[in-house]
Amino acid sequence: MKGQTQTNNSEVNTDSMRPSFTNKLKTDTKNLLAKMWEYRMSYLFIAPFMILFIVFIVIPVIAAMGLSFTYFNSIQFPEWSGWLNYQTLFSQDVVFLQNVLPNTFKFALFVGPVGFALGFFLAWFISQLPNTMRMIFALAMYAPSLAAGVAMAVVWQVMFSGDRTGYINSFLLKYGFITEPIIFLQDQAWLLNIMIVVSIWSSMGIGFLALLAGLLNVDRELYDAGKIDGISSRLQEIWYITIPSLKPQLLFASVMAIVHTLQSGELGVQLSGTNPTPNYAGQVMVSHIDDYGFIRFELGYASAISVILLVLMFLLSRVFFYLFSEGEEER
Repeated sequence: MKGQTQTNNSEVNTDSMRPSFTNKLKTDTKNLLAKMWEYRMSYLFIAPFMILFIVFIVIPVIAAMGLSFTYFNSIQFPEWSGWLNYQTLFSQDVVFLQNVLPNTFKFALFVGPVGFALGFFLAWFISQLPNTMRMIFALAMYAPSLAAGVAMAVVWQVMFSGDRTGYINSFLLKYGFITEPIIFLQDQAWLLNIMIVVSIWSSMGIGFLALLAGLLNVDRELYDAGKIDGISSRLQEIWYITIPSLKPQLLFASVMAIVHTLQSGELGVQLSGTNPTPNYAGQVMVSHIDDYGFIRFELGYASAISVILLVLMFLLSRVFFYLFSEGEEER
């Protein structure tokens, strides 16, 4: 009887809680709708962006995550396969484990940090120039990022052409460094290194301009105060004043560097003209996704690789956010 009484009491308590919870939910919903109606013009202005963001970013990401758990050949309806794509990727895909992952990490290790550091120091040097020269040099640094990947590949294909007409081969043959032309873009020893050089050359994009704008807007009184406090060199100015003042721009530039690094992976295909690249020498995650998604039409497997790439990008962005966030509360 005692147990039955306790059960009845718990049922009564649960039933008594339901109306209050329902009323609270209705009240919160009503308040939210009233708040949205109060700021309806603001929501109207951001609606175009939000609609485009949801349609072209959120929905494709969710769809890719869902397709990564299926077998999908773009013709038949997707078939649920569970974790099979991920198991295959990390246990049976020899190309991914032996070529794609090492190439991706090497490519990202050089292009990301080197491009980021080079962008900062170039922006700093340009900020020291007079106005006219500053504009010319900034445009010269930014111009390569305006060219599409195919256009950049065409320019560098002429440089590294595998015959005597290529600029690099012509120079090396003329001065006796080599006796026969090197087929740079088909050589396993050269392709990835050329990709790194081209990507760094074209990495001075929006992030570079953000750094330059930030450097030009640092309060000059901070440098005067620093000199009074004992700062005696430009390196100390950069470390103690410039970098702390540029944390928002550094965060933005670092995120853009991540995006550029991961997008530049297609350069190997554009330079060599084949996917997969010769002996998988320039095969990185982006080109591996294209290989399985648009050549082999294994879209479920390609989606699994893209999810891994998305997770990698997210983790890297969190690292930079931690390094360059302005306050502890933002971490």
